[in-house]
Amino acid sequence: MSAENGGNQPDRTDEESVVQERPRPAMNDTTLRRLRARFVAATIALSLGCADARGAAPRDCDNVRPPARSTLVAHYYATGVQIYRWSDTAWIFVAPDAVLSADADGKTRVGTHYAGPTWEGGGGKIVGAVAQRCTKNATAIPWLSLTAGPSEGSGIFRRVTFIQRVHTTGGLAPSAPGFSTGAEARVPYTAEYFFYRTE
Repeated sequence: MSAENGGNQPDRTDEESVVQERPRPAMNDTTLRRLRARFVAATIALSLGCADARGAAPRDCDNVRPPARSTLVAHYYATGVQIYRWSDTAWIFVAPDAVLSADADGKTRVGTHYAGPTWEGGGGKIVGAVAQRCTKNATAIPWLSLTAGPSEGSGIFRRVTFIQRVHTTGGLAPSAPGFSTGAEARVPYTAEYFFYRTE
């Protein structure tokens, strides 16, 4: 008996004091793949379900809201660059070059965004024309509303009539002049694009 515990309890060894944890059963590869697939599907569904609230512009950018009776058909995240060319007096915008993803982390690639401006993916593509701009953040490219021309193919952009670019970061033309005429600058940017069909 130990004097420290009052003589009422037997001494415990270090081994007896350690709580033994039961080993957890290991997940096999099939179970892990199924869980990952369900997580990705839930993430996509959640992003589309929340898109109306996130895509709707705040009051100070009301001019880029989608038209009345518009139905959201897709919401994608873009990560890439805005390309500029030095004209000897100013940086001239050339085109975007970005990857479109279904998730903010860019793990689920669905298409590309390039000159036109064109969005392509899922067997189809669409070209937009800028309708309205709103400078939400002076350190990022503006938020936009764009009208969409007739889509090509039968992919994810089929029958899209209106596009919204919001939640932009970066992408502004360089503040310093170019070293020579024709010099190119590729400035990183991110944005969210919402694609609507107008009834």
